[in-house]
Amino acid sequence: MPVEAIRAHFTGHAYDPHWHDSWLVGVTEQGVQQFHSRRQKHQSRPGTVFLLEPGELHDGDAIDELGFTYRMLYIDPAFMRQQLSTLFGHVPDRFELNFAHTLSGDRQLAYATFNAFQSLYDRELKMVKEGNMQTLFAALTQHQHWRKSIVLPHQEKTLALQARDYLHDHLHEDIGLSDMAAALGVDRFRLSRQFQAQFGLPPHAWLIQLRLTHARRLLSLGVTPAVVAAQLGFADQSHLGRWFRRVYQLTPARYQQGCTNLPD
Repeated sequence: MPVEAIRAHFTGHAYDPHWHDSWLVGVTEQGVQQFHSRRQKHQSRPGTVFLLEPGELHDGDAIDELGFTYRMLYIDPAFMRQQLSTLFGHVPDRFELNFAHTLSGDRQLAYATFNAFQSLYDRELKMVKEGNMQTLFAALTQHQHWRKSIVLPHQEKTLALQARDYLHDHLHEDIGLSDMAAALGVDRFRLSRQFQAQFGLPPHAWLIQLRLTHARRLLSLGVTPAVVAAQLGFADQSHLGRWFRRVYQLTPARYQQGCTNLPD
């Protein structure tokens, strides 16, 4: 099942602004989780569900010395669309999902999130996991809506989108900002300015996030941290580990140990 479950506790500054390529559905278990997303500051308290879309930039902090604990599900976008499309009925291809709100006090959704998390975390029987995920997706229909996706012809893509595509295409290479600017036929200062305005991070920070996203996926499949570092353009395993801890407050090895979707 393309869903990851992680339980974590943080004190002080939890993590820097970053994004994921999956849908995040979590519930705060203890304490107050403070974070920024959608250009707003949010505080998630015990029992509150927080909902983040793929690519949505967010950070995290505790507001006091007690810290906060959450249970989080990371749901693959294709799997999310497949499951919710079934519940919503036929949906045109040129429409996409989004969460109506970042925080929710919906108790039914909170229970569904908790139960889905627990069945994955405890490695329950396949039928139990599927049943609890089905209940979660049904609860999520109250918090989703479809919007028409904007599909631009290639020649009309903004500079920021062209730069994002370039980073995807050269994910594993040691590229410089000057290399990307030359490839796109623009000066690097304009490139950096437009990229950060669009995505909230400068190109180098966004590239690190992209590599870490791929690192999580490889680690969850059982690939060793040393091999992951080599495949994704990090200098070595220590380099991967420094960035991984900075963003997720976990070592790659500890993250891999806690993954719920490793091959049996």
